[in-house]
Amino acid sequence: MSKIHDEVLAANKVYSANFGDKAKLPMPPGRRFAILTCMDARLDPAKFAGLSEGDAHVIRNAGGRASDDAIRSLVISYKLLGTQEWFVIHHTDCGMLTFTNEIMSDLLASSLKTSSVDKNGWHDSGNGPGSMEGKFINWLTIADNAKSVIEDVQRIKHHPLVPDEIPVYGCIYDCKSGKLVKVTGA
Repeated sequence: MSKIHDEVLAANKVYSANFGDKAKLPMPPGRRFAILTCMDARLDPAKFAGLSEGDAHVIRNAGGRASDDAIRSLVISYKLLGTQEWFVIHHTDCGMLTFTNEIMSDLLASSLKTSSVDKNGWHDSGNGPGSMEGKFINWLTIADNAKSVIEDVQRIKHHPLVPDEIPVYGCIYDCKSGKLVKVTGA
């Protein structure tokens, strides 16, 4: 067992000891909305969006992108659990701005070990084995934050499984100020 493993289980023991009425929270989110955002550990959607447990669905992936799986989750959130509004929230200083599909697939072809980055870009140990499978994945990298928010909002709004009446808002979370900035055109 690792130190992290032990810390997580210890924290859960404290949390579950004070669980109280949370066992009575209904499955549908109480405030009837969902957020699609990045998995970046600096983002705390509960804090930046004023959420309590049971308020909203929070769907997270690398970049907060409107991948097929993210749209799958949003559609379930609406169709089966009654959410009525959705937010797409990307953020400043996102790691997805630091590489391209080609860089990622080249790093994976070199080795499956963790890569490093410095002022000259991404580097891999090259201590294979690697895999060419990375060349067949669209990593949904980001070249322009606002443009990616607009693309994701439009993809969601025009998806054939998404009803026209669901408003989809686009924002960028500023990691320096904690503010949500609405993206014009999203």
